[in-house]
Amino acid sequence: MSDLEIRPAAPADLPSIVAMLADDPLGARRESPDDLTPYTAALTRLADDPNQHVVVAVREGRVVGTLQLTVIPGLSRRGSTRSLVEGVRVHTDERGSGLGTQLIEWAIDESRRQNCQLVQLTSDATRTDAHRFYERLGFEASHIGFKMSI
Repeated sequence: MSDLEIRPAAPADLPSIVAMLADDPLGARRESPDDLTPYTAALTRLADDPNQHVVVAVREGRVVGTLQLTVIPGLSRRGSTRSLVEGVRVHTDERGSGLGTQLIEWAIDESRRQNCQLVQLTSDATRTDAHRFYERLGFEASHIGFKMSI
């Protein structure tokens, strides 16, 4: 799959990114592909932050995957830096092709380049296929996560 490019997301990629975010039962309830205004503002804010890396996977000129990698400096674990992987999405046509693995491998490699000692992610409790995928890649379900909408 040498025809795949993983690069920083650009404003022109937003329609494709948001469509992928909305293309599942959870995303369909919380995303708004018809109004890109909040996503445009968010991408600008993310692009201005050197600890944020929103990337897209492009094949034959088409955005087919995306993820966000956040680098988090910290005090715990002897002042370790960790990374957080969020918003991993693969276009329906590409699922099962190995693209998800390539995206996560990119995130792990970038985390190493950023001197992170830990890569972490969360996955909704209902996404059992995603859980198997992450475990296959070496991630461990080691914590229970909590969230609060405000």
